[in-house]
Amino acid sequence: MVFPLFDDNSQRRRFPLVNYCLIAANVYVFLVLQDAGSPNNHFTYAWATVPEEILTGRDVVTESKEVIHPLTGQRFAVPGLQPTPISVYLTLLVSMFMHGGWAHLLGNMLFLWIFGDNVEDYLGAVRYLLFYLVCGVIASLCHVGVAYAFHRDLDIPCLGASGAISGVLGGYLLLFPMNRVTVILFRFLTEVPAFVAIGIWFLFQLVYGLGALGDASGGGVAYGAHIGGFIAGLGLVSIFSAGQHPPPWRDKLGKQPPGWIRRAPW
Repeated sequence: MVFPLFDDNSQRRRFPLVNYCLIAANVYVFLVLQDAGSPNNHFTYAWATVPEEILTGRDVVTESKEVIHPLTGQRFAVPGLQPTPISVYLTLLVSMFMHGGWAHLLGNMLFLWIFGDNVEDYLGAVRYLLFYLVCGVIASLCHVGVAYAFHRDLDIPCLGASGAISGVLGGYLLLFPMNRVTVILFRFLTEVPAFVAIGIWFLFQLVYGLGALGDASGGGVAYGAHIGGFIAGLGLVSIFSAGQHPPPWRDKLGKQPPGWIRRAPW
């Protein structure tokens, strides 16, 4: 598995205000509105994306139930789906600022902090924000489609910034494929080009996603949202960057051939 730590920001020109605001918004929603991921938090069960609601357009409310922790055997009550105060379709936006736990939040925010600032620097603040939100909505719709196509439980809520961040990764891959990224790769600390780091990450999403197809719950991870968001980022970044100067790596290729095809001195 690949775990990124930081990337090369030497070409960044602007302070990534929108990216930091997105991180702050995710942290605020988790700590304040979700009560730090409390399993009894009613906000979570009211505003998460529920595939059944998106497919039918109607709000779904279910009864609370008692569950048993598989490791400790402790019994605790889990709220059912709560009434959504406004259109259920707006949960596609709200849910991308919600998280299921500390590991979920911190992992997503690390990826956003590493890769989002460069994409914002290239696209500009407004375009980057729209790009992020559109990728997140498309990712959630992909999850809904996968849940419906493979006969999953359509009442299981889905939440998290992973789909939107996957779109950011797709955009980063096309804009900065040669950027150096310091990663932990199979327990080794090393530096690799972005196309290697992100490529390995996407390969794992495909492998785990295919493996989860036979699981009725989907394995608890919305791989369809990850893959859909990534493909959306690949396809949309050129649209959102229309009129911008070519990415740095293309500009360099226009000035001189790559090192591996450079003419020998003799």
